[in-house]
Amino acid sequence: MILDLRGEPEMDTITGILYSMVDGNYKRLKSIVANISQEEIDYKGPNQEYNSTAQLLRHLAYVDLTWVYRIKGGVMPLDLEEKYGPMLDENNQLPLLKGISLDVLIHDYDDVIGMIKSLCHQLTDKQLNQTVEYENGKEATIKWGIWHIADHNRYHQAHISQLRKWFSQI
Repeated sequence: MILDLRGEPEMDTITGILYSMVDGNYKRLKSIVANISQEEIDYKGPNQEYNSTAQLLRHLAYVDLTWVYRIKGGVMPLDLEEKYGPMLDENNQLPLLKGISLDVLIHDYDDVIGMIKSLCHQLTDKQLNQTVEYENGKEATIKWGIWHIADHNRYHQAHISQLRKWFSQI
């Protein structure tokens, strides 16, 4: 098997490559959490000091969904905000999630990845250089935003892998 960043046939070249990074990292994430028990998905690490896998999965889906609407130039619909959000709770922490099955979390995240794919089918390589509002009044190109989706996913995979290691030791 040869690994490559080929992208999707119906996408512009650079857009397709960026999407293939998102897709590849998402598939890797799904393999990391495959067959995880409910107890493990809710596990918050030693002394319950960390974000659980459930919290991280929902966080990733919410951030990715935020990017979809940022790139579209629209506001996330209230029903999706309520389903996936908020970004942070009243203590500036990821919202606590407990008892939500892996199947539900992955199904919801699959929906978001489908939205990203659909969006990338609509984007041209030229549009990737357009800027969108980012955090705290900053701007980012759409190209950077799609790369960030892939990078952010990979970043939290390390946290989930560490949680899995700790859980295997209890």
